Amino acid sequence: MKTFFTTKRLCRAGVIAALYTAITYVFAPFAYGPFQLRPAEALCILPLFFSEAVPALYIGCMLSNLASPYFFYDVFVGSLATLIAAFISYMVGRYIKKEPFRFLLGGFFPVLFNAIFIPMIIVFLCGGAEGYQSATVAYFAFMGSIALTETVWVYGLGAPLYYSLKRLDGKFDNFTNRE
Repeated sequence: MKTFFTTKRLCRAGVIAALYTAITYVFAPFAYGPFQLRPAEALCILPLFFSEAVPALYIGCMLSNLASPYFFYDVFVGSLATLIAAFISYMVGRYIKKEPFRFLLGGFFPVLFNAIFIPMIIVFLCGGAEGYQSATVAYFAFMGSIALTETVWVYGLGAPLYYSLKRLDGKFDNFTNRE
């Protein structure tokens, strides 16, 4: 019987969670809000290769959001968006093998879920709509800016990471632990 929690997977999950948290904290003054400078989001393509990246990204996001000005909501709701997106990206990686659709579709879900949930936290849960005609206008404005910044990180920085891992996956046996 194979066990899911191998030493290799636990270590890799720990490294992913730590990297996500550390990178986000480096950019902390600009990593939260309607326009996010969060290069750690490039790691959201990792579930396409590693199942352990799903809980690792969730934990890394939770730890990162402890520094968020939207603390309570961002820690739980924002991290939940990352968990859902990571799980769906993992499923894409498991069932879609055709390139470049695998990468494009796998990166789409982090962009989509963050663009939907993060503005909801800022505008509706934390009342961050000041300066806008209405909360709805603020929500869609923030949705656009989050989608833009998330796209830059997931696809812009995620592409070199994805294709580097893709190359490594072909060179080493059992690199991704896919059954």
